Amino acid sequence: MSNNDIIDVEPIDGPNAKGGKAADSLKTWGWVSYLLHLIVAVAAVIPGASVSVALLIIALVMDLVKKNDAAGTWQESHFKWRVSSVLWAGVLYVVTYVVTSPIMIWFALVGVIWSPFWPLISIWFLYRIVKGMVRMNAGRAVNA
Repeated sequence: MSNNDIIDVEPIDGPNAKGGKAADSLKTWGWVSYLLHLIVAVAAVIPGASVSVALLIIALVMDLVKKNDAAGTWQESHFKWRVSSVLWAGVLYVVTYVVTSPIMIWFALVGVIWSPFWPLISIWFLYRIVKGMVRMNAGRAVNA
């Protein structure tokens, strides 16, 4: 075999890899993030359940840190999906609280911060997390 017959091939676990160890690592990060999101989402839907928002912040930071590593892969959509889900849910929680706060003043007087729209937002958030997990399990990108 001569030097002309050698083909330069990037290793499958390189930084731009579509498979191999890098893909497995991204998938592991994705599963950890989805599980943290799921814990928060389920707790938000179950009356009386309470989980620290810190879990959601940890998952969001994880996704923001690793998002660039997934660029160009099918997993990139999952990182964007999780980040946008958290950001939209956060905005919706704040906006609906502000909009309904005149009605909810008596809740605030007894120390409860709540809006009647929050259960709907929580169900929407749970749906997005489950949809993302199902797609990741199938090895597919998640589409809006």
